[in-house]
Amino acid sequence: MKGIILHGGHGTRLRPLTHTGPKQLLPIANKPMSQYCVESLVNAGIIDIAIIIGGAGSNKVQEYYGNGEKFGVKISYVFQDSPRGIAHAIRLCKEFVNGEKVVVFLGDNILKKSIADYVKKFNDSNASASILLCEVDNPTQFGIADVKDGVIKKIMEKPKNPPTNLAVTGIYLLTDTIFDIIDRLKPSWRNEYEITDALQMLLEEGHKIVYNTVTDYWKDTGTPHDIIHANHVILNDMKPYFDGTKEENVIISGNVMVGAGTVIRNGSKIIGPVIIGKNCKIGPNSVIGPNISIGDDSKISGCNIENSIIMSGCDIDGDFTIKNSIIAFNCEIKKSDTLSKIFLLGEGTKISL
Repeated sequence: MKGIILHGGHGTRLRPLTHTGPKQLLPIANKPMSQYCVESLVNAGIIDIAIIIGGAGSNKVQEYYGNGEKFGVKISYVFQDSPRGIAHAIRLCKEFVNGEKVVVFLGDNILKKSIADYVKKFNDSNASASILLCEVDNPTQFGIADVKDGVIKKIMEKPKNPPTNLAVTGIYLLTDTIFDIIDRLKPSWRNEYEITDALQMLLEEGHKIVYNTVTDYWKDTGTPHDIIHANHVILNDMKPYFDGTKEENVIISGNVMVGAGTVIRNGSKIIGPVIIGKNCKIGPNSVIGPNISIGDDSKISGCNIENSIIMSGCDIDGDFTIKNSIIAFNCEIKKSDTLSKIFLLGEGTKISL
């Protein structure tokens, strides 16, 4: 069995974070979100993976993952020249799949539960496809499955009047039958080849599609709020460790992870869940947490930060509070007032207030 990870798209709802690279490389708990997809595939025994790239920052994807060796996988790259839909992206991988079954992951989807059981069930079945469904509060924003008595009756893309609240998540288990379907698929009203249309055609032509309902955590991380929420959930599940050093009068409580070379300076307080990367300087007199990720080589002095993501290489100094924020790589904030602020800063931003 093989794996495909979609790593393209413009990430417009996440700008300015995505002006300099793909959203799937944005870190959640100090790890690119698409790496969780890689690890999920590996956990299911799938190590031959194609990553579909295209658009700004495709080179960064290749630089990070390389040939996959450091992640215990073999990675191939497939280029999609423009966003023409999930089904189109899958079609580009026909030669890579080469007749095998395949798991397709949207690279911005976070799933806590291992897919290993889903993969085993699919391999043991005679189904042409298996999809993961999840109950959502806003079904008009997702592809939706109409399920009656345990059987999928219809699959539709973002219906105005959804028959159920069962969203089709961004994880698909497929046989190579899907390629014949996609070859005959017509583009949607937005001129994209929709995977939901392809799945519906499978149903209409008598192919069997099975499903599993996700009862654990699943998130399509399309907005800053989604990313901050996923960060919180993943941090809560991590095992604490402390590989750095701390000065006197430092208080650490809750689930806290601190990397090698990091120094927590005098008078600082870390309230978990928090992860701090390597070679950081925290404090003096800073309060970090709860729900915080801080990337490698960052400096935080004098401020309070909660429910936020601070990426690597940032320098934040001042007696103020940061809440509900995402601050991209290599940003600098120097601030003198004590007001609370919410930031959404693109890579390399410098602010002095």
